[in-house]
Amino acid sequence: MRLRNKPWAIKLVQEHPESILNEPDPLKKIDWTTRFSDFSRPLAIEIGSGKGRFITTLAREHPEMNFVGIELQTTAAGMILRTKLQENLDNLQLLAGNAIDLDHFFPGKCADIIYLNFSDPWPKARHEKRRLTSAGFLAKYQIVLKEKGCLAFKTDNAGLFAYSLQSLNNFPMHFDFVTLDLHHCSPEILAKNVETEYERKFAAKGNPIFALRAHF
Repeated sequence: MRLRNKPWAIKLVQEHPESILNEPDPLKKIDWTTRFSDFSRPLAIEIGSGKGRFITTLAREHPEMNFVGIELQTTAAGMILRTKLQENLDNLQLLAGNAIDLDHFFPGKCADIIYLNFSDPWPKARHEKRRLTSAGFLAKYQIVLKEKGCLAFKTDNAGLFAYSLQSLNNFPMHFDFVTLDLHHCSPEILAKNVETEYERKFAAKGNPIFALRAHF
């Protein structure tokens, strides 16, 4: 869902290039070693961070890790940036850009986990290549993830989840965890789950949340 433009958010993005990369040139590699105090720490990437509840919660709870939130909408990225600055989350960097350039933005084998949370389902067949679990995107994740890296995916869209299961299986990827109702899993699994804004909204309506984790 596209947010209304918020002038303050766009202004904030423009004022803090040290914390957010706004529409970076995909032809120029990003030197992440200059953007984190220690780039050797485990790295997590979220593609489609929305308003940022998920990625900022993880950054707050795991100061021993680095996080990058990728969000196409500059306004939404600005909202995440505000939280980052208010809470001094130095282990979080933001990128306002298109994930189709993921393998140009990051060096190979650098990420420990990539999160896809409530991605646009792009239900029309002609838009299949835009789905973040299509083969084209999986190939990019394989380049960026470490050998034992993990892809974590959550959605409330049954059609997208069924497509994703088939797409990952055909690539092929190996499944570590699959559930058709995340919020009714064991207490141990629920304790580790960090909800997104959409997840809270959909779960409150009684919608099941589909989730999986897989590796190459």
